[in-house]
Amino acid sequence: MTFKLNFPAVVLPCLGLLLATPNSFGQVQVYSGPQVGERITPFKVVELGGGSSREHDLIAENKGAPIALIFVHNIERSMAPLLRVIDQYGAERKEMLRTEVIFLSADRLAAEQRFPIAGKSLRLQARLSLSLDGLEGPGNYGLNKECLMTVVIAKENKVTANFALVQPGVADAPRVIEALAKAAGDANPPQVAELDARRQALSGEGGQRNTNRQDRGTMAGGNTSTDLSKLNLETELGLRAAVKALIVEVQSLRQELKEVRGKTGADTTTKERTKTELPGAAPTDEKLLGLLRRFIQPTNDDATVDKVLAEVEQYIVGHPDLKKQTIDGWTRVLHINYGTAYARTAGQVFLDKLKK
Repeated sequence: MTFKLNFPAVVLPCLGLLLATPNSFGQVQVYSGPQVGERITPFKVVELGGGSSREHDLIAENKGAPIALIFVHNIERSMAPLLRVIDQYGAERKEMLRTEVIFLSADRLAAEQRFPIAGKSLRLQARLSLSLDGLEGPGNYGLNKECLMTVVIAKENKVTANFALVQPGVADAPRVIEALAKAAGDANPPQVAELDARRQALSGEGGQRNTNRQDRGTMAGGNTSTDLSKLNLETELGLRAAVKALIVEVQSLRQELKEVRGKTGADTTTKERTKTELPGAAPTDEKLLGLLRRFIQPTNDDATVDKVLAEVEQYIVGHPDLKKQTIDGWTRVLHINYGTAYARTAGQVFLDKLKK
């Protein structure tokens, strides 16, 4: 099987220059959104998904509590790993930090149909919304359309960190998580690898290969490759973004080629799949999945762990299917040693009781 990319001629010299000078991106400062020290001002959004189309003001209703505003101009598969890690951190620290994913679009009707599907495919846990100010976003925020994602973190309505990401990727995750933790007052934030592993375990994904296939089918409304005709080759900033996009494309195609070649060796494929598969499975029942997520929080005290287990036990009474989902879910998280030491001990006792 052969994969072919027809790169625009002007991009190839730039690609060579980039590979020779890996730090060259740091030479261009990109600005998007309110900067550190500036105040965030009210703006209205409409909620997406969940059967709700409520219009509301995020900033006014948040009342100065720590908040992460993730402005997304468009979705590409290269940004999915970063978005998922931020989303997982927000879900785990939701009592300390509010996380909002805000899509920007000139076509409200199309956006209200498309973005909830993308959010569901990515298994995002944060609340999704659409800016009512169109593609430019809130007028006085100064969001840069060159940036696929702009992350604005604020506390007491004052910006504490800003990340203007032209081509966001998981390499940006450590500094974003560090900034989120600082705003939330989280003295012991998890590592990026831990967040990604927990997200995969709870979403039922078996490994990176499954994630890549899912990304290829859901990014940009089903677009499975970079549209070279839309790359901006007129400016230096655009060229740099184009090169990064093409690098992601090449890496993705290499991975896809590796998977195709792997299918010819059934024995090897079976061995690799066995290594990545985890025992049990994530619950499909939303309430039960939420209880499982609460159970593994590293900040839980013993009383909280006992309370969650009591809620689970009461919820599944008389429901064999929920009982099976509980056994599978706790089998998985205990296998990966999630939660506090007490949670692992109490969880194992709880699991043994259910199996009997």
